[in-house]
Amino acid sequence: MSTRATRLANFPISYFAVVMGLAGITIAWEKSHSALDLPGAASKMLLVLTAAAFVAIAVMYATKLIRFRDEVVAEIQNPVKLSFFPTISISLILLSITTMNHYAGLSKTLWIIGTIAHLGFMLYIMQVWIHDPKFETGHMNPAWFIPVVGNILVPVAGVTHGYVEISWFFFSVGFLFWLVLLAIVFYRIFFHAPMPARLLPTLFILIAPPAVGFIAYLRLTSSLDPFARIMYYSALFLTLLLLTQANRFTRLEFYLSWWAYSFPMAAITIATMVMYEKTGLAFFEVASYTLLAVVSLLVIFLIIRTARAIAAGEICVEEA
Repeated sequence: MSTRATRLANFPISYFAVVMGLAGITIAWEKSHSALDLPGAASKMLLVLTAAAFVAIAVMYATKLIRFRDEVVAEIQNPVKLSFFPTISISLILLSITTMNHYAGLSKTLWIIGTIAHLGFMLYIMQVWIHDPKFETGHMNPAWFIPVVGNILVPVAGVTHGYVEISWFFFSVGFLFWLVLLAIVFYRIFFHAPMPARLLPTLFILIAPPAVGFIAYLRLTSSLDPFARIMYYSALFLTLLLLTQANRFTRLEFYLSWWAYSFPMAAITIATMVMYEKTGLAFFEVASYTLLAVVSLLVIFLIIRTARAIAAGEICVEEA
């Protein structure tokens, strides 16, 4: 097998996390235009980059499916990698959100396809979790939240496109399993062996469900009520908890899983800008600017580091 074919065979499903990160920063910059009165040109350029990344990654993975079907099946059967398959449908839902204010028809189409696909992924993964005997507590990691996050994202564009009850359905499912999985994840972290280094960045995924849930809940209710505040402050606490451990994360060897930092940080940034819009408090204004700067620098670093890793042949290699 040639080097190019070998790298295609090892092209990981987790590459779609790159699209999630790029879409997150795109939405954050678009939100900054209305919340912080920053220029809107950045979000338009980021939208083009996000769409291009999705097309490129989708084509590569589709090619892998055609040429190396067994490798794709092996990923689906892997107890860790299985949870990354909904990043495909989440990418579509996020692209729907990024295009919502510019291309309404395209946004609605992407939302419908992404939402149906995500329901399919969620039902399949839940079935596997329930009936497959190979799962052990050690397999549990925050990447299991990925299917949950997709459910909670649905209302963000779904309400705009008129699918209110469907949005409530997905929000309810996402919220229910967020609470269930949150307890299991902390049990695994507190009482079992430490997660492998390559999975430690996925701890940032803990931020995403409450941050996205806060945004989605406001889309559904338009009310900054006590429940909305609980969601936001839960996300803010988790962000602070993880940022205080920055030295631990920066010492890790680079893996594609580092992209797990990006979307959750974008989500808490957007949620903070929404809090500033709703409350007008200076704290949230300062926090919005700070978080937007942090996540922007983070995504720039991840793009550069990923490009270097690709050039050096460090990605798309057979795992030990």
